[in-house]
Amino acid sequence: MKLIKGVLTKPLKVIPDERGRLFEMLRCDEPVFRKFGQVYCTTVNYGVVKGWHYHKKQYDNFICVHGMIKLVAYDSRPGSPTRGVVNEFFIGTHQPLLVQIPPGVLHGFKGLSHPDATVINVSTEPYHHAKPDEFRVAPHSGDVPYDWSQKDG
Repeated sequence: MKLIKGVLTKPLKVIPDERGRLFEMLRCDEPVFRKFGQVYCTTVNYGVVKGWHYHKKQYDNFICVHGMIKLVAYDSRPGSPTRGVVNEFFIGTHQPLLVQIPPGVLHGFKGLSHPDATVINVSTEPYHHAKPDEFRVAPHSGDVPYDWSQKDG
C-alpha cells in the first residue's frame, strides 16, 4: 500500500511471558516521536464509525490496545503528492501497530470487535476545549470517497 505523505507506521513488538505480555507504544527516542501533547483513551462500539475529522496542527498516534479497529486515512490536502490516496489499517489485538496521522489528513476508525475496542491516542497537542483543533466531515456524507460498509467476499 502506498502510504499517504506524512503517515507513518510502527509495528509494536509484543513480549509475552508467563505473567502476560508487554509492548512499548511510543518512545521519545525513536524517529516516529514528534512531541507530547496528551494521551487519551477512547472506546468504539462494534460497527460504529468515529470519523471523519482532521487537525491543522496536531499529529495523532493511534494504538488499539483491545479488540480490533479499521483505521482509515484520506489525503485531501491541496498540493500534496498523495492527494486522493486512501489508507486502510486493521489494527489491534491481532495486529499491534502504531499509526501516525499528520495534520490535514482526514481520518476515522470503525469498531470491528464485539462489544467494543479500546484505542489509545498520543497526540502532539493538548485538547483545547474552548477552541479545538478539530474539523469534522460526516462519515457517510459522500464528501470523502470511502465506503465504511463491511466488505464481504
